[in-house]
Amino acid sequence: MYAFSNAVNSMHSEDVKRLMKQASGKSLISFAGGMPNNDLFPVKQIDEIYNSLPEDTKKLGFQYGPTSGYPPLIKSLESYLKNKGLAIEDNKILITTGSLQAISIITQEFVNEGDIILTENPCFVGALSVFETVGAEIHSIPIDKNGIDINALKSKIESLNRKPKFLYVTPNYHNPAGIIYTPERKKQLLEVLSGTGIILLEDDAYSDLYFNEDEKHLIKPMKSFGVKDVEIIYTGSFSKILGPGFRLGFMLSSEEIFEKAETVKQALDACTSNFMQILANEFLAQQKLEPYLTFLRSEYLERKNLLQKHLETYMPKEITWNEPKGGFYIWLKLPPHIKSTDIFKETVTKGVVFVTGRTFDPASRKDDRLRLAFSNMPKDDIEKGVVILSETIKKALKTSEATIQ
Repeated sequence: MYAFSNAVNSMHSEDVKRLMKQASGKSLISFAGGMPNNDLFPVKQIDEIYNSLPEDTKKLGFQYGPTSGYPPLIKSLESYLKNKGLAIEDNKILITTGSLQAISIITQEFVNEGDIILTENPCFVGALSVFETVGAEIHSIPIDKNGIDINALKSKIESLNRKPKFLYVTPNYHNPAGIIYTPERKKQLLEVLSGTGIILLEDDAYSDLYFNEDEKHLIKPMKSFGVKDVEIIYTGSFSKILGPGFRLGFMLSSEEIFEKAETVKQALDACTSNFMQILANEFLAQQKLEPYLTFLRSEYLERKNLLQKHLETYMPKEITWNEPKGGFYIWLKLPPHIKSTDIFKETVTKGVVFVTGRTFDPASRKDDRLRLAFSNMPKDDIEKGVVILSETIKKALKTSEATIQ
């Protein structure tokens, strides 16, 4: 029921209780889980890695480690990030317990209650939870298929009477919108931030999951652009490329930001699991990552193509979306008079769940979208789930037309 509870986390508690009762005992078709499918995990490779480890290294896995991270993993990550064009020499890596911890550490480092944070709209719900917990004042900027709305961002910055502490963005295969920023939009974003003193927090959990090798150039991180007058903190994760259970993420930042971040992490959990860091390091060092990513890209592309095909076949013409170039998600747009929460309440009784649009709105109001994750879906369930979802939307459209008439 994890994916179900994840899908309804923005609804009122009484609604949740009623819907969970209706859904209990059902075999759910879940478009909700923004996570890999269990059958895709590299279990065999990890078994081989662990069984080949020296006894002393296995013992080390049970021990505390440095707060900054397991040194061999940091070294392996340096090579991994250099391949993305990132300047390792001028920055430092901090290993974190998932990239969400990196976001939390940065927020604790820079933000006090009432301080302003800029985000995209829609925005990754995990980050929103972090920002809300510290009492930040969140101002959101709309995005389109090419990235953040540059004019809206300029206007927002000019309208504020205080400098925002940072702008948080997910430019590559956005969660939930599935888009990737164009190179031009990334450049424009950096131009807007130039000279403002606003830090850019670049969250990059999905960039290795592109579908087309010819479009690999699109994933280039903004931190690799060499812009000197914009402070950029780059975060990444192993959750989408090895497994969420590893709870491994990282941040790349200037030494000054790193030092305070390390102190914050020390107070949070002392260190990230040595056991998982050792396994991840061997996965990287033994050159197992790229073959595994090739496998994942093929699997996710197949799931995306199935979902795209069935949406084109069954969805009414009033429903629109952008076909993603990578990542996990398709973001459906409903007519403005149809609410995704109402659609959800109907589909859950038929055994289909997704994540509602207002979950990703910092103001929790905009509800004409819904997120479909294809990453965790059994392939055989995709068509059946789309049929149920499309029939429910068609019914809502007819009801609304009758009401208008």
